[in-house]
Amino acid sequence: MDIVIIAIAGFSTGLTTYLFGFSGGFVVVPFVYQVLSNQFPYDQNIMHIAVATSTAVMVFNAAFATYNNLKKKLIDNNVIFPLIYYIAIGSVLGALLSYQVSDHLIKKLFIVYMLVTIADCIFRKGFFNIKKRSPLFLFAKRFGGILIGSIATLLGVGGSVMTIPLLKRHGYGMAKSVAAANPLTLPIAIIGTFIYAFLSPTVYSQVYNYQGLINISILGVLVIFGALGIILARFLPKIRDDIHSKIYVFLLILVTISIIL
Repeated sequence: MDIVIIAIAGFSTGLTTYLFGFSGGFVVVPFVYQVLSNQFPYDQNIMHIAVATSTAVMVFNAAFATYNNLKKKLIDNNVIFPLIYYIAIGSVLGALLSYQVSDHLIKKLFIVYMLVTIADCIFRKGFFNIKKRSPLFLFAKRFGGILIGSIATLLGVGGSVMTIPLLKRHGYGMAKSVAAANPLTLPIAIIGTFIYAFLSPTVYSQVYNYQGLINISILGVLVIFGALGIILARFLPKIRDDIHSKIYVFLLILVTISIIL
């Protein structure tokens, strides 16, 4: 039964990566947390493992989605650079900070992060409609990039939940914002995965198939079915921007409810 649940999570991750730039975290973290909690109910590292495995999934999903969007010429280099460099710096800080944060606190921070993001999208003007295009100031790129990288890596959610609202409020439609979110997630995923895989102490025997804090068996299933989800999503019809934005927020609400319950 667990393998079916993980496969569904992987497929859903692929779809949401391509359509909403999630790359893995919002779907993977709750599912992996639930599966491992059932297997090891007294383990104090379950949330850390869910975050680490989610981060590794993002490497594959974000890279695959970025490749597809590059072929479609949807990615604007002026948005990506230099923001991606500051996100990379923040990613290092977030991954190192995770050692100082308890499993229980990470779960609480994940929920708070999601609730703040949902409220920001709903109650602040500019997310559900396309505004006149305005440039990202250097301060926003520096401070915003470091903040995005650190929070996203610490919680294993990718950067889309912060980059997409940021770009939407600067006049970019959902399609362009999602396309940019995937390459901007890559430094978060790559740096976080390296630290979780090779610099994290692990108390698990090789029989459990772990590399650091990353569960290799779960990762493999998620990557395979995630690729299938991305391939299918490429053939779905284009979604109108206002509807695209509303579905994005609705999915954030669903994931928040799932991790709370």
